[in-house]
Amino acid sequence: MHKPVLLNELVELMGVRKGGSYVDGTVGGGGHALALIEKMGLEGWLLGIDRDVDALARAAERLSAWRSACLLEHGDFADMIAIAASRNIEGVDGVVLDLGMSSDQVDTPERGFSFLHEGPLDMRMDRSRGPTACDLINSLDEPALADILWRLGEEQASRRIARAIVSERQGRPITTTAQLAEIVSRAKGGRFGKIHPATKTFQALRMAVNHELESLQRGLDGALTLVKVGGRIGVISFHSIEDRIVKQTFARHVGRWESLQAGGREWVGEKPAAKWITRKPVTASEMELQENPRARSAKLRVVERLD
Repeated sequence: MHKPVLLNELVELMGVRKGGSYVDGTVGGGGHALALIEKMGLEGWLLGIDRDVDALARAAERLSAWRSACLLEHGDFADMIAIAASRNIEGVDGVVLDLGMSSDQVDTPERGFSFLHEGPLDMRMDRSRGPTACDLINSLDEPALADILWRLGEEQASRRIARAIVSERQGRPITTTAQLAEIVSRAKGGRFGKIHPATKTFQALRMAVNHELESLQRGLDGALTLVKVGGRIGVISFHSIEDRIVKQTFARHVGRWESLQAGGREWVGEKPAAKWITRKPVTASEMELQENPRARSAKLRVVERLD
């Protein structure tokens, strides 16, 4: 079963209260949701959202004992305001987002998320819609592929890999994870060090297929709107691109005080205003890292809405 990262830290920093109302926008297997519900009790309720119907099924099973406190919805957390409105929800005490991949997804070959397992190049969180990674790999031109690998994967060999992909697909379509991983490995000159050469390519394609950065920005904006005054938003990210968006978005709402020429000062920042609960990101303890190495890159940031 997937282990939720930074579980205790998230629950503590969110200030979960009895009878509260919360949104878990990436409910996944229900690990964070269960901890939130146990803290708030049956007097409160939680809206769990996920794009992956398989994840929702796992969450429903894990949360079955708390069914009366759970509302589970299939959808993108970017649309949380609309999803909440469909349930007549106008405000909540907190929103949590875990932007990491579930081990259940990674370890399922037919989902196509990992180069460690032979499977189709799918990578869709929501398999009911949108193009697959296979579609992108076999249709985009070389500059577009290179841009995705550079922008979303920070892959320095993006042009070389894109060139190799285009060359390879002229002979036959690229349809499997093993096939793509081999192409990338050859383009980068083989494996060096602990990190597989295809790691950044697979990350970039997954993010492109699922429009993850666009969803993240919309989700953060939605969370800041949906959460009540005094409510908190906690986000766990796993790589620098996501963390940068979270940090910069929160910082714009935390704002700053500027001195006025005529004296006094004024607050400058986006509304609704917020304050930091974590001025620096919270990372996993050594004990957690020993139990769950996948938590190594996790960063938690939390803010509280002020008005």
